Amino acid sequence: MSLRNSEAEGFVLAGGRSSRMERDKALVQLSGQSLIQVSLGIIRDARLDARIAGSRSDLSEFAPVIPDRLEDSGLGPLAGICSALSMCKRRFGVFLPVDLPLIPASLIEYLVHHAIVTGAAVTMVSVAGFVETFPVVVDRAASGLLRDRLDSGDRNCLRTLREAASALPGGFSVLQVELLVQPRQVSHARGLHASEWFLNVNSPADLTQLNELAEGAGLR
Repeated sequence: MSLRNSEAEGFVLAGGRSSRMERDKALVQLSGQSLIQVSLGIIRDARLDARIAGSRSDLSEFAPVIPDRLEDSGLGPLAGICSALSMCKRRFGVFLPVDLPLIPASLIEYLVHHAIVTGAAVTMVSVAGFVETFPVVVDRAASGLLRDRLDSGDRNCLRTLREAASALPGGFSVLQVELLVQPRQVSHARGLHASEWFLNVNSPADLTQLNELAEGAGLR
């Protein structure tokens, strides 16, 4: 078994309101597993220790949970990132929302490797020229800057992460997924196209679509 990465640790963001799903997304089933199990599995397959940040249900049976501060309740994924970074024991925190269950572990591994080698304060990816907020690798040195932005009322993750990174020596790094896929530096174990990796689960219709996709790719 591969050794765990000693410079990064992973967090599944599970604090959303799940209003369109009408039940906690973390506990809905995809390919016979709950989304929280799938997401934790992705993190662990990327050779990272995994914890859960900001959950609204009791998910402690699946992994250790870092709750949001009481005053941050309902403030979105940035609150979960801030809480997690305040508890992060390694240089980098890796964040994956619970509703992105098709992200390949190889992509997260590559992002972590890039962050370690380049020292980037924030590392993200783009698909077809569009920057994806998640998954993201964040240097814990950004913790104070992100907390200041959240406390000021700014809850936009992409803007806040970009601004925090620009104020730190490592800066902001965006990798084009297409340039990682072509030389097979990153791939999906079941052959899903890169455009499908970022499909998320926000509603029952989304869940049906992803279950059909998973069945077609042999993920069941």
